Amino acid sequence: MRAAVDTDVLIVGAGPVGLFLANECARRGLRFRIIEANATQSEHSKALAIFPRTLEIFDMAGLVGPFLEAANRVTSVAVISHQNTLARIHFAPAESPYAFIAMVPQDITERLLVTQLNRAGAAVEYRTKFISATDEEDCMSVTLDREGVPLKLRACFVVGCDGAHSTVRRLLGLPFEGREYEALFMLADVETNDALPGDEMQLCPHESGPLAIFPMSGTRRRIVATVEKSDGEVPSLALVQRLLCMRAPHGIEATRLNWSSYFRIHHREVARLRVGRTFIAGDAAHIHSPFGGQGMNTGLQDVWNLVWKLDLAVRGHASETLLDSYTAERRPVIKAVVRTTDLLTKAMATPSKFAQTLRDALIPRLSHLPAFQHAFVQRLSGLGIAYRHSPIIEGSGERYFDEWQRGGRGIGSHFVLLTNSDFSSGDPQRQFLESVADLVDVRRANFEDTVLVRPDGYVACSARRGNAAHELSSLRSLLQRQTAPGNVPG
Repeated sequence: MRAAVDTDVLIVGAGPVGLFLANECARRGLRFRIIEANATQSEHSKALAIFPRTLEIFDMAGLVGPFLEAANRVTSVAVISHQNTLARIHFAPAESPYAFIAMVPQDITERLLVTQLNRAGAAVEYRTKFISATDEEDCMSVTLDREGVPLKLRACFVVGCDGAHSTVRRLLGLPFEGREYEALFMLADVETNDALPGDEMQLCPHESGPLAIFPMSGTRRRIVATVEKSDGEVPSLALVQRLLCMRAPHGIEATRLNWSSYFRIHHREVARLRVGRTFIAGDAAHIHSPFGGQGMNTGLQDVWNLVWKLDLAVRGHASETLLDSYTAERRPVIKAVVRTTDLLTKAMATPSKFAQTLRDALIPRLSHLPAFQHAFVQRLSGLGIAYRHSPIIEGSGERYFDEWQRGGRGIGSHFVLLTNSDFSSGDPQRQFLESVADLVDVRRANFEDTVLVRPDGYVACSARRGNAAHELSSLRSLLQRQTAPGNVPG
């Protein structure tokens, strides 16, 4: 199949999601092309927060170093209403080496990913539009347009990372279900004084509309707020100052406006992320409220879930069940993010006096509960994501992150079996593992369970050591479900 096509993966869109997918294709040795309709990368810092699980993923991909150098680290989230601190939650999950939120403006994120891509000998094809694609069973026949000149190519797979107005999604005929928020939103990057901590994010509910403050440094902040109507083509410094005076904690002052924009927000999602050989990810598949900072993180984790499956498919190892699992696994995560951000937005923006009073009474009580704090951090950080009900998982499907996975060297598209068993030469388990050496690596581990870790760092299955027949049967069954016939002996 690879000999009959021009590229393994065509990536449409060079935002953070498309660029991360391109870097992963390069790291895995896949042939790919990444196209972008615009002439350059974005110069604006739209997305900002990078959460712990995304940082772990960047670590496994060998990319995390430059992001850590560029980041402002946030370790607490405060909810402040009318100068009253309703909650202050410490954000430092002990189970991750990245016990903070990394604030990295999107333009810097894109620049870092482009730089890494260039180091791998690849580049974005700018001023190139995706026009159409036809599934010819064994490949996709794609038409592009580069400054008025039509281009044709054949690709094993197409991945649409082309944003909320996705051409790929539209051509697939996938409904973008949901609705638009009535409120108009304002975003502004401003220089401020140092009245607020540089390591804390503030959420400020208010009867005239919510406001959120994201620290990009000790004296530079992202302000997101709803407004009744626009005041000029873009938000002015005076407007930002009025909103801060009305809704933010006392003391913060905006002294200079770096960039600002008005925008409308929807909460929408597709029911399917795959149609044949075409997939969509990121804003092409889901958009939601910016409160919570989950948009870019969800998109980056979309392609992390997808890329190893495409890798196995290109190399002839993947079953249809494995490719379908992209939708089965990511859809519940997407729905939870859309639901959570919608609830947060409504709670912060409610005009009801009764609801405001109830909110302001409940938040202080709930936020002091250890269980609430843990659930809040797990949800926001992405560390709590698991694929329990996936068709290619047996068990809870929880995250797995260990030293051997770090640095971009210890994880590719092989499963890893962690075991403390010593297999003798005639052992059926050893014979089986030798027969699937193209799919499974074996590592010694000093714990009781035998654990199969997927290429994306989630547990595919685990079994108590001692029942060799059961372990072998479970492993064989699991691999057979997600690999092409003939890859796993019966």
